[in-house]
Amino acid sequence: MSPRVTLRILGLLLMLFSLTLLPPILISWLFVDGVWEAFAVALAITAATGALLYVPNRNARKELRTRDGFVITVMFWSVLGLFGSLPLMLASDPALSWTDAVFESFSGLTTTGATVITGIDLLPDSIRYYRQQLQWLGGMGIVVLAVAILPTLGIGGMQLYRTEIPGPLKDSKLTPRITETAKALWYIYAALTLACFLAYWAAGMNWFDALGHSFSTVAIGGFSTYDASIGYFDSVAIELIAVFFMIVSSISFGLHFAVWREKRIRHYLADPEFRFFVGFLLLLSLISIATLLITRTHDGLTALRHGLFEAVSIATTAGFGVADFSAWPGALPFLLFVAAFVGACSGSAGGGIKVVRILLILKQGMREVLRLIHPNAVISIKVGKARITDNVAQAVWGFFSVYVMLFLLMLIGLLATGLDQVTAWSAVGAALNNLGPGLGEVANDYGDIPALAKWILVAAMVLGRLEIFTVLVLFTPAFWRR
Repeated sequence: MSPRVTLRILGLLLMLFSLTLLPPILISWLFVDGVWEAFAVALAITAATGALLYVPNRNARKELRTRDGFVITVMFWSVLGLFGSLPLMLASDPALSWTDAVFESFSGLTTTGATVITGIDLLPDSIRYYRQQLQWLGGMGIVVLAVAILPTLGIGGMQLYRTEIPGPLKDSKLTPRITETAKALWYIYAALTLACFLAYWAAGMNWFDALGHSFSTVAIGGFSTYDASIGYFDSVAIELIAVFFMIVSSISFGLHFAVWREKRIRHYLADPEFRFFVGFLLLLSLISIATLLITRTHDGLTALRHGLFEAVSIATTAGFGVADFSAWPGALPFLLFVAAFVGACSGSAGGGIKVVRILLILKQGMREVLRLIHPNAVISIKVGKARITDNVAQAVWGFFSVYVMLFLLMLIGLLATGLDQVTAWSAVGAALNNLGPGLGEVANDYGDIPALAKWILVAAMVLGRLEIFTVLVLFTPAFWRR
């Protein structure tokens, strides 16, 4: 592993990231909101820091291997999350503290969607835009990471995509093929964003809201330019557009690419993860709508609208809202929140444990039941036509075990800060699954929870976004041995 190569790449990434501060400056000039100076200072600091890292190491060239991938991936999200907080901290409105600015920045880049800000409607337009842009950049980053890089690192079940998705490699080094894959994914991501923008615009949003919400919808982020989120527009058309693009963006981008490349829609129906995901969303939506009707919480059309939208929004870990689902009757809020633990498909912009892992856990559980009935039988696990090796199965169980342990540790940490059990439990779940809204005190925003709790949740966002092991491996002595 070469520290100089890592510093060169981080420097380059920071300089590129500084360029993303130009659009908010233009928005600030266009709307004359007086915040452009904060973005300009942040741009200068970010670009200068990047140059200081890049220039001394610009000639450092070395073939990147798996170990370098771990370091660069974790540093990428950590460094950009910290520098992304600069405009939020420097701007006089919303005048966030360092802790709150870092929380908001990481929440955006990890596409979590949890916010410490209230009165979003009254914020300067450039700040409202910047929050949406953070999510869009983070969503694309995680798609490239999940499809092009994580499979080569062997992160709990992601190896399944080595032979099924264009780009992921079969050896242990990061080669130019990842560049080709990333380029193809960018095209798909940008095309979906443009289509979503045009659909929102046609449905009645102005160009500013359509652009901002297309960013956060395709990224499965959940940030909005209004406190009331999608509910602000009170439009059936807009809600249906959001539902459609949340589902599309929660499907593996590798699968999208395969369909686009071969021009065969049936690839979707042939994919077992896709079928399980769509069936799960359909069942959850029906339960939500039926519960709202039976309890007379809403009438027919409203129950259909709210039940469908919230089920899809929470299950895909987008976190948009048209109603306060935490106030719904019975076990429905808990059921919807638990659905976020399943999350979206692997290789998508969504969060959660991921559908393919849940599918494998269920299949392994069924295999153990069959083994009790037939002790001498040789029973293999298959996902579609692919036979799952024991290494992949063990990786999935390992991921799930570590996930549960980390969840419990962070839950205890939040309880120690003085939060009640419902708030602490849902806050950890919302951060680790990159969902955003929780229950209890964090149903609407995270502004009033203690500073220590916010830092714990920032760590949870990064762990959830980077598939846990990607971060934890850096804290093992074996990783640093030659």
